[in-house]
Amino acid sequence: MARELGCCTWIFGGAPLTEIAERVARAGLNGVELFGDVETVDPDEALRIFQDKGLKIFSITPGDADISHPDPAVRAPALAYYERLTDWASALGEPLISCHGLVQRIRPIASQEEEDALLADAVQQVCDFAARRGLNVVFEILNRYESHQVRTVSEGLALLNRLSAGNLGLLPDAYHMNIEEADPAQALRDAGDKLGLYHAADSNRGAVGDGHTDFAAQIEALNAVNYTGPVILEMNAPGPNPFTPDKGSGFREIVESQLARSADRLRALGA
Repeated sequence: MARELGCCTWIFGGAPLTEIAERVARAGLNGVELFGDVETVDPDEALRIFQDKGLKIFSITPGDADISHPDPAVRAPALAYYERLTDWASALGEPLISCHGLVQRIRPIASQEEEDALLADAVQQVCDFAARRGLNVVFEILNRYESHQVRTVSEGLALLNRLSAGNLGLLPDAYHMNIEEADPAQALRDAGDKLGLYHAADSNRGAVGDGHTDFAAQIEALNAVNYTGPVILEMNAPGPNPFTPDKGSGFREIVESQLARSADRLRALGA
């Protein structure tokens, strides 16, 4: 099954969208997951920039917003950001809205039970914002070093079961699954028709084929559940600090090379 390939724009570390579009097109991809910079990026201009290079905007990566914080003074502006994000995204066509908690908050401030309930309520509100604009949402499943909530597909399915949101699916990521899932391919099969989007980077968060992830098994699992969406690449150049893509001089050239090699390897696997 030939799937379209894209990549997250944030991996280029704040490069202008015109430069990102050129690099993504040179790498042989079909589109992007656009970072949700609602304050400074004009959606009409962004759409034109990527369309001029023959690229689609598949999905939106949110900025960090703590939607499960126990303090309403923190949680309210986080939810307000998502409401603005859905308005902003609606001008880009019909991209998927990715949703997750605050990256790097790895323990509860109140209790796990209370914050899980707050997360469920917040995700329901995000889905309601999106539904009013005809958009779908995917909840991104992170790993224990980035989040204390929803770190496995089974936990993601439990979240979905708590909600009444027909426009909500799951976003598993090969890199995060490498840490959290005993069998990542089986986790994808378990997601089944709730699999809304799929991210790919190897076990070292490098190019597909540069680590030990069994992508052939994961592609087989995607086929088994009839996943027809894109594969979104989300790797970084090697180096310290996993929370910034900027690894020093030449990192964007490294990322572009990683994308091109990943695209070749995924297509060879029939992705």
